[in-house]
Amino acid sequence: MKNRKRAEPRPPMQSQSPPTQAEPSLGRDIRTKIGQQLRAMYDDVVSQGVPDRFHDLLKQLDKQNKK
Repeated sequence: MKNRKRAEPRPPMQSQSPPTQAEPSLGRDIRTKIGQQLRAMYDDVVSQGVPDRFHDLLKQLDKQNKK
């Protein structure tokens, strides 16, 4: 273990240039279906509201910030 060589820092990853196609890679029907499913999932999350525990924590933080 003592003789392990330290890892060399990796160079930052270079982003690839965006495709020059004007057409999206997914069809309209697939994008529509994905959008519907995401909205359904997030609507459920939003309707749940903020848990009481988080609400209490936010109140405590507000009190500390006012001091």
